[in-house]
Amino acid sequence: MGEKDKRPFSIASSPCRDGELELHIGAAEHNPYAIEVVEAMKTALANGTTIEIEAPHGDAWVRDDSDKPLLMIAGGTGFSYVRSILDNCLSRGVTQPIFVYWGGRDACQLYAHDELQALAKQHSNLTYIPVVEDAPKEWVGKTGNVLEAVSNDFVSLSAYDIYLCGRFEMAGAAREQFTAEKGADRERMFADAFAFI
Repeated sequence: MGEKDKRPFSIASSPCRDGELELHIGAAEHNPYAIEVVEAMKTALANGTTIEIEAPHGDAWVRDDSDKPLLMIAGGTGFSYVRSILDNCLSRGVTQPIFVYWGGRDACQLYAHDELQALAKQHSNLTYIPVVEDAPKEWVGKTGNVLEAVSNDFVSLSAYDIYLCGRFEMAGAAREQFTAEKGADRERMFADAFAFI
């Protein structure tokens, strides 16, 4: 947005989709920070001008030197970076277990829900767990906070590579909670947010 106003977003496209840069920007009414970015992009497109980006930054990439099971946790549009890593892992034929937990305030925030369900049916090593805070009666999935859902489902996280994407507060809380309560290895927890918090 300017030299003194740089706004970080995680990359959703993976290296297997060469030449494509995909971002997921949650430009809802309650998020002027993101709306301003989308409006600037629309204006640039309409005027035929360019948008400059600095990339990549952060620690959000899959570590292919490990055969540990993967735990990916996303909140809202934080799914972007989880999507990138998942796409990369599945395209490379990774065989270790992959758990994807995706949380949102309501079901409509899980905008790729059907896609993830289909991927989980196609790949026996992929488990997808959607978590919604305000769930309708017909909701089939977990309810509540995504970090609580993970805590309830795992006795220990010491054997996992953990990838987190979402609000900085969520990533920081997960790092502290999972290392203190679930034995997670701080060095095997990765998030773009960790470069900023």
